[in-house]
Parts: sequence; structure tokens; C-alpha cells
Amino acid sequence: MTGRILRIELRRSAALGVALLSLVIGAALVLTSTEFYAGRWMQLAITARMMLMVLLPLALAGGALLGRRDARCRVGELFASTVRPRWQRVGPTAGALAVAVVTAYLLMFLVAAGWVVRTSGYFPANTIVVFAVGVPALIAAAWLGMAAGRAVPRLVTAPLVAVLGFVLVGLVPEWVMMADAASTLARFRPEPSAVLLVPVFTGGVDDFQTVTNRVSLLQMVWLVSLAATGLLLLGAVRRRAVALAVLPAVLGAAVTVPLLPVGGTRGAVVADPVAVELVCANDGPQVCVTRAHAGVLPDIVGPAREALAVIAAKLPDAPVRAVETRQVAYWAQLEPDLSPPRHPGDTLVFETPTINRSGGADLSDGYFVPSLLRAVWEQECGEGSEDDEPLARMLAAAWLTDRPPSLESWWDRADAERAQRAYQALVSLPQAEQRQRMAAAREAALDCRTDALLALLPEDKP
Repeated sequence: MTGRILRIELRRSAALGVALLSLVIGAALVLTSTEFYAGRWMQLAITARMMLMVLLPLALAGGALLGRRDARCRVGELFASTVRPRWQRVGPTAGALAVAVVTAYLLMFLVAAGWVVRTSGYFPANTIVVFAVGVPALIAAAWLGMAAGRAVPRLVTAPLVAVLGFVLVGLVPEWVMMADAASTLARFRPEPSAVLLVPVFTGGVDDFQTVTNRVSLLQMVWLVSLAATGLLLLGAVRRRAVALAVLPAVLGAAVTVPLLPVGGTRGAVVADPVAVELVCANDGPQVCVTRAHAGVLPDIVGPAREALAVIAAKLPDAPVRAVETRQVAYWAQLEPDLSPPRHPGDTLVFETPTINRSGGADLSDGYFVPSLLRAVWEQECGEGSEDDEPLARMLAAAWLTDRPPSLESWWDRADAERAQRAYQALVSLPQAEQRQRMAAAREAALDCRTDALLALLPEDKP
């Protein structure tokens, strides 16, 4: 009987409309941002969790609409006069809404997976766990919305709980993560662990990181307890039952908050050692990328070997292989890595190229080869660079190509004139001395010293 009622609710109630609306909105959002996850399963799971910022308010509003159904149809007193417990009557409706919102969430993920499976070379096992946290989150939102609709059966309840849900999952974490007024720009306080009670990842996760299973499981414990509170509130009749219904959420928060890490999203992730394993093309000068970005390798092999040939033609002891950096981006680190491993002199380490909407490398504006030439004079030192370092690297890259430095329009005009004067002074030297100075600048850069590179620029700034 219960199964039959559940099927009727799925076909005829607002649950189906909530599912369709959630699927359309969620799929539209993920399909318009494929460049953020194309070719990367973990980033797809993170994107799906970010979509909860929209899906959770929709589930709350849909639940509120269903929750006010009895009052709208004026059958509350009739149902209250029956001997059947309330929770037995609302159970199929709550189950139908849970199935609807979870199905929409799963379909959204499957639709977006088409942009990952074609170019991905790595599937982290805990991608499923990270994605699955959204399931109890949506169920909890749907049931809490139903409880709110039953408690306040007004037409305005649905939009109000939707706005409140968006504020709670989208804006409150951002406010909490802001530094206090006494903090400096260089030193922020770690976000409190309670921020992770919100299942939406408002901060980014680097491609070389993964969310720990411990954090995901703790979030699931909290969200399951919150869903239990929503269901108990929905079935509660007396005030005592309403008070006891809050107990699972309180206990869930009391258990999970002390165990969750501080630092928000950055505190919930760790480096993924498998994601940074190298995948290489060995049919010529070796070019390697990380396993997380295996989809870009066919696109960059040619430009990378072209850059290695240009470097070898001018620079003594030139690098013979090009390898993608395996360092986590600074913005994704809770604590900066001040002593990363240094790469050897025969290796050119380059930044990850821009990934396009299909998971390949976007090399359309020709930035990649110049960036490789500038990377010859870079080392992963774990420290901030000096103001003139980018300009000095532009000058060094121009020397490799035998062309005067051409700076973009956003560069300061004084810097452009300074680079031109430095280039003319450099190329006016004998060839042997040019090679000697540039080799010394690279050797110093590999040792995390920038004095020889900066010495290429004139000291007098216009």
C-alpha cells in the first residue's frame, strides 16, 4: 500500500515539478561552466556541491509547497480525526519528494559527466563520496521545507524559506570567512569548523587536491541528523514531540563540529598524490603533465617541443624535458608551502595551461610558448617574487627569440621603455658574453636567487 501511495505521489504531486525544475536549472548551470570541471572528476563533484547553493533553496521551497497541501485543501481536521498516526500519512509524501530531489541531483551529475569521461585520465575513488554528501543535504532541505510549510501554511512561506536557505548556504559562510577588521591582508584567521556544516564548497579546490573522506563522512552524519529532525518535525503533533524533534540536529552538530577541521574548504582538503603522477609523451623530447590533466597532453606536446628547441638553440645547458608543475595553487593552501622541492636544471617546469570546455588545452591566443620561454628563468622557491622579476623574465624570453620584448597594453609604459633599453644593451654585447650572462642568470634562478636576472634591467626607473 505504501509503495502504491508513493508512486501516486511521484506522478501527481508537486514532487515531480520540483524534480524537473531542479534538473533544468542544475543542468543549465553546470553545462554553462564546463571549463571548471571538464576532464576532471573531482572538480565535477565539487561543482555539483556548489550547485547545492541553488538546489537546496529549491528543495526547501518545494517542500514548503507540499507541506501546506493539507491546509490548502482544508482537510487538516478530517485527517486529524483518524486513528492513523500522522507520520504514517506524511511518510509517502516525504519519500516522494526525497526521491524527486535526489533523482534530479543524480541526473544533473550524469549529464555533466559527458564532459569528463571523454578526456579524463584519472578517477579519484572518493569523488563518489564527495558527490554523495549532496544526497542527505537535499533530503534534509526537502523535509525541513515540508515542516515549515505545515507549520506556516501560507503562500509566502515557500519563497521565504527559499531566500532564507540561499542566505544560509550561500552568504553566511562568506560572511564568516571574512577576516575581522583587526586582521591584516597578509594574515587571516582560519575559518571556524562550523563553516563545514554547510555542504556547499564556496571556496575552490585545486585540481591536485581531494576532499578527505573524514570530512565528507562527518558532513553526512550532520546532514542525516538534520534530515531526521525535518522528518520528526513533519510528523510531530504535540509540543513535546516538536521539542524532541530538534534533538537529532543538536546531537549531530555537537558530535561533528569538534571533529571538523578549521579553515573551511582549505582545511577540508589534502594533496592527492595520484593526481600529480606524471603522464608523458616519450616519442621525442619528453613532455609530461599530471594525471589530473592528462587530457591536455596531446595539445601541448608540439608547442612544448617547439619551445625546447628554441631554448636549446641559444642557451648553454638548456633543459631537455618539459614537465607540468605539481604544486598546489597558493589560494588553495591553508598554510603556504615555503620549501617546495626544487626541479633540476634539465627540466623546464611550466604552469598548467588553460583548460577549455572540452577538457583539452586552450592555446588559442598563443600564450603558451612565450610562457614556457619565461619559465626557463623560474624555480619553485615557495616565496613571493620581486616587483621586477616578471619584467626581467620577459626580457630573457625576448633574448631567446631574437626579438625585442613586446609587452601587452596593460603593462606600464615606463616598464616597456625600460625593457626595450635593457634588450638593446644586452644584444649589443658579444654573443659569447650574452650567452654567459644569460646562463648565469638561469643558474642563479634555479638556486632561487634573482640578482643575476634583475641585473639585466637598468637600475634607473623612468
